[in-house]
Amino acid sequence: MISTDEQRGLFWLDTPSTSYVLQIYETGHLILLYWGKRLPHEDIRYLYPCYGGAFCPNLFDAPNGYVCPDTLPLEYPTFGLGDYHEPAFYARNPAGDRLCDLRYAGCRLTDGVQTVPGMPHVRAAQAPAQTLELTLRDPRIGVTVRLYYTVFADSDVIARCAAVRYDGGETLVLHQAASAHLELPDGRFEAIRLPGAQCREREIERTPLGAGRLILDSRRGASSHQMNPFLALVRPKTGEETGDVYGFSLLYSGNFRICAEQDQFHMTRVQIGINPFDFAWRLRSGEEFWTPQAVMVYSGEGLGGMSREFHRLCRRRISPPAFARTHRPVVINNWEATYFDFDEEKLAALADACRELPLDLFVLDDGWFGHRDAGNSSLGDWTVHARKLPHGLEPVIRAFAENGLAFGLWVEPEMISPDSELYRRHPDLCLHVAGREPSLARSQLVLDLTREDVRTYLLETLTGLLKAYPIRYLKWDMNRPLSNVGSSAWPAEEQASLSHRYVLGLYSLLQTLTARFPHLFIEGCSGGGGRFDFGMLYYVPQIWTSDNSDAMSRLKIQYGTSLVYPPSTMAAHVSAVPNHQTGRITDFTVRGDVAACCCFGYELDPRALIPEEREAVCAQVERSRRIEPLVLEGDFYRLRSPFAGNDCSWMLVSPDKTRAVVLYAHVLSRVSEPADRLCLRGLDPEKRYRILPGGQVLSGAVLMAAGLIRPRFHGDFQTCFYELQEELANGESQF
Repeated sequence: MISTDEQRGLFWLDTPSTSYVLQIYETGHLILLYWGKRLPHEDIRYLYPCYGGAFCPNLFDAPNGYVCPDTLPLEYPTFGLGDYHEPAFYARNPAGDRLCDLRYAGCRLTDGVQTVPGMPHVRAAQAPAQTLELTLRDPRIGVTVRLYYTVFADSDVIARCAAVRYDGGETLVLHQAASAHLELPDGRFEAIRLPGAQCREREIERTPLGAGRLILDSRRGASSHQMNPFLALVRPKTGEETGDVYGFSLLYSGNFRICAEQDQFHMTRVQIGINPFDFAWRLRSGEEFWTPQAVMVYSGEGLGGMSREFHRLCRRRISPPAFARTHRPVVINNWEATYFDFDEEKLAALADACRELPLDLFVLDDGWFGHRDAGNSSLGDWTVHARKLPHGLEPVIRAFAENGLAFGLWVEPEMISPDSELYRRHPDLCLHVAGREPSLARSQLVLDLTREDVRTYLLETLTGLLKAYPIRYLKWDMNRPLSNVGSSAWPAEEQASLSHRYVLGLYSLLQTLTARFPHLFIEGCSGGGGRFDFGMLYYVPQIWTSDNSDAMSRLKIQYGTSLVYPPSTMAAHVSAVPNHQTGRITDFTVRGDVAACCCFGYELDPRALIPEEREAVCAQVERSRRIEPLVLEGDFYRLRSPFAGNDCSWMLVSPDKTRAVVLYAHVLSRVSEPADRLCLRGLDPEKRYRILPGGQVLSGAVLMAAGLIRPRFHGDFQTCFYELQEELANGESQF
């Protein structure tokens, strides 16, 4: 998978379908020659002809006197030597200058994946992996940067990170260290990104790249609702299944930045990593700093090809192995049923209403602790609300167990309320700047997870709950961004490192908790999808995709999320109508169809279900369990984009192509619509498939080329859901 050509100074990183080729240039700098479809191992050094440019300084020691950093496709450029692009490395030396000249100093090839101390990273799996370590050094200031590239025998993804070591005198202040940086040889790209807002996460936006810098970032302390840590560069004619795509994502849950820069020569540089805004990390002699890991993929098979590579990587090498392919509990959550207004008697009534419903688990949401009767108190006081639940959680757990449901609990461990016993005893435990009043959001502050004593308190508090009660499931929420980012536990010169230290503290807490309770199922949440990233998915198998549970809104939210993240990571529930976020009324069947291809559940009051809806719940849960193998391991295909028209469609196909499911959703009714053909994808053209509803049998070739005729709908907000099963020669199928 990885080979070196020492004579020519070339490094070949080959995946099943792609090649990534690096060269040690004649000056000792590391440059990228090629990334794209797999190539035979020939001498391709001709791909970078040496040239200069107007107002472009030359390197002082270039052999021919005419090598310009501004035109070199540098793999890890630095500041101040004549390269005017965004640097991958920027630091202030003890002498006060910011110059650094990183040149090749050695390589090492190892079998296996590269781990990242204290942070998520791609995991080892059955299929082999190799890691190339390339060392760059500036001996004048004592800086060494090790670049790591991991490739996999079963994937076209390349995982990258960097480690910075300082061996000079006094202290180096690091302001910027990219996880990955590379240069593409032209600028004929469009950029696809996933912006949004709370309850409107991960909308797909596609625009020409153009000259200058495109910056995607978060400064909120979390990966955020507003911009996901993902970028795809595509050719203008690239579609779902054809065309070139270069995709980038980050295994990180804090302040990130992705920069795509098209220069004066129409070359494109891409950089991804920690946001350098308000970031400084002090390195003393002998210390190291590790960047988060980035993952990137080239696909010649369009956006769908890129997505399926990211999906497989997540399922096989990022998600917690204990839950990657195991049954996801069908949960019912009481939040929209009761909000804060519940007690032991009301919860017992909810439990009775779940009788004979084939649900797996009940989640008791916000309001069970402290004296929390509204959203303005008690965070940090994780003791049972004495008035609401005078006998503790045991009667609640028992009531649901008697009706066949296990128990789960909502927590928001990272937050603290000013109206809490914890805050009254220890007001300095929150992020704050001395002498300034901290800013509230949702009447709460953020606990200082950079402090070991805070993490210890949270760990022991959560451990106490999990040992005291048979809790199988935690919903881990985070309902505000960071602000007033300061800490009394760190000296003044370390304050600009706190946003990153917060994320490291969060990861440390999750790592220890999941090691103590390896069978605990955790669903991530941050006001819905405000921290939906590969970093969190390293610790939690699924994330509450959005606080907006409206089926029509979820078409866009789930479609956009699928660009990077597999359906097995998306929690989607059937909620009551009128929908609590949009006020929209949709049919119970429609709500179930839209949620079906994700981690399925309910967000409603079971007491309010009419008999027909209770029957529908039974049918929907039965279908959910029947198609769960497709959700957990199937290949995802987007057929119709809700961002481009009045309908939406996607499908899942089993790895052996014997089964598939298809959702088609029609948003608004229109008169005099012609018959519409929906062409499927990913099937075996030689196989024949029985289709339900209807029972028609058609070949994969016909279904992909000619398609299905979708029903004629009367009324807004309609769906149809198909299941396909291979029809064997004897006429048998699993239906």
